[in-house]
Amino acid sequence: MAEVLFYHLTESKLEDALPPLLEKSVERGWKVAVQTRDAERRDALDAHLWTFREESFLPHGTDEGASPDRQPVLLTIERENRNAASVRFLVDGAEPPEDLAYDRVVFVFDGYDAAQLEAARGQWKKLKAAGHALTYWQQSPEGRWEKKA
Repeated sequence: MAEVLFYHLTESKLEDALPPLLEKSVERGWKVAVQTRDAERRDALDAHLWTFREESFLPHGTDEGASPDRQPVLLTIERENRNAASVRFLVDGAEPPEDLAYDRVVFVFDGYDAAQLEAARGQWKKLKAAGHALTYWQQSPEGRWEKKA
């Protein structure tokens, strides 16, 4: 059963918080899928990951690009696991796949967006009832992640 983590953004935007989380995942040798709600957001994240830090390179692609099955980090709007990822990030309130056949499932949500906050709460209740191990992380005022539950 997947380990499920909830990352509550309170001090930064997704564009600032997501790249370091993806870098750590890739450093650990994990393949990652990042699911967004729509193609426009997927494409904006794709462009951002190429330029978020000058001294960094995060190998990634989109489900619309060449060889999505070979991408270490795949940005997608689909619920399918096209790159055989072991970690799935769900951002902007994206609806998770029915089958959480991953080592980790990570919900990243904006605490100032009421719809994302409600979606995360709903997922927490649903997954807790299904018996998943859940962990809740919230940003400190300094932007660091603190385990709250």
